[in-house]
Order: sequence, then C-alpha cells, then structure tokens
Amino acid sequence: MVQAKPPLREVKEIDDELYYIAVAKEISELCDEITGRRMKAIGVMWALRSKANKLGYSDDEIRSYVDSDAEKARMRAKGEAYLAQRGVTYEKPETFCALGRAEIERNSAIGVYLRAN
Repeated sequence: MVQAKPPLREVKEIDDELYYIAVAKEISELCDEITGRRMKAIGVMWALRSKANKLGYSDDEIRSYVDSDAEKARMRAKGEAYLAQRGVTYEKPETFCALGRAEIERNSAIGVYLRAN
C-alpha cells in the first residue's frame, strides 16, 4: 500500500526553515541597520528542495507549495504573530532593528539569516 505524503506545510523541518527565512527577510527589509544573508538563505532553500525531493515530492509539488497564495498568507500571519509577540510594529521600524539585533545576538534560527551592517 502506498503511503500518502503529507502536505509540505506539515513537513516541519522544511516549513519551519522557510518560516525563519521569511521572518529574517522581513526584518532585513524593514531595518536599514541589518541585511539578510541571502546566499545562506538560497543555499538552505536548495538543500530544502533536495530534502523534499528525497521525501518523494516533485519539483512541481514544491513549487506549488512555495508559490501558493494560501501558504504565503499562512506564513505571513504566523510571522506577524511572532513579531507582535515581541513588540514589533510596522509603525516603528526601529522595533524590527531591535528584534533583528536580538536574533543575531542569540544566533537564533532567524538570526543566522541576518547580519548587522
């Protein structure tokens, strides 16, 4: 019997890493003092694609997941909740800088994708 694959959003090691990259990208775009480590993120995304392929997902399935408006909205809502819990607001860009510096300092899953200028 063939085992059905779960949706990629349920593959924690892939979904979580894409989430960390997305939050880091948002921080770097809204704080001039911090840049995103794009090459690191791109390398990780290639590795995630390879991992998904090894789990049996086709490139088309991966692309559908990454390009899905519903998945983008889910990821954005999750990220905005994380930011709000940490006192970050779009009205105060400096709050993105404070969070970014804290993430870098902690060398967190998000911080590894950021670099202070």
